[in-house]
Amino acid sequence: MATARTPYTVPGLATEKAAEVIVVLQRRLSEYNDLQLTLKHVHWNVVGPNFIGVHEMIDPQVDLVRLYADAVAERIAALGGSPSGTVGAIVKDRALVEYPLGRNTALEHLAALDKVYDIVIADNRQAIDEVEDLDLVTQDLLIGQTGELEKFQWFVRAHLENAGGRIPS
Repeated sequence: MATARTPYTVPGLATEKAAEVIVVLQRRLSEYNDLQLTLKHVHWNVVGPNFIGVHEMIDPQVDLVRLYADAVAERIAALGGSPSGTVGAIVKDRALVEYPLGRNTALEHLAALDKVYDIVIADNRQAIDEVEDLDLVTQDLLIGQTGELEKFQWFVRAHLENAGGRIPS
């Protein structure tokens, strides 16, 4: 695993471990920044009969993901790192594929967004595993964020689900 250099860190955490955690957190920061832009894109481009419900459901998600990015960036700084929130960092660390839709129906956007959440949540769960033996405070931060992202995905899936409890593919 690549590591970042850090001249200092929080008390009780070795700088080598902090450097490893910073690398994991930087990937989360980039993905959160990517996610909040994707969510805003959906917010601006959703149309159709379910427009208002989806349009208004997305903004609180954007706001919370922005707070997640801020919390992760501040954790990087607290660990002695330098968080990168630039477009270049998003591109360098990009795990999400380019969002495929422009102006489209609520159901089409939600189906695409469900796939985005699949990636973000899986990546968060991997990050939780990666920091388990390095820093439990960071792991706790990621666990809480992941739980909320899973709830957001449930909101998305509730719109997609049919009466039989299935999400059509």
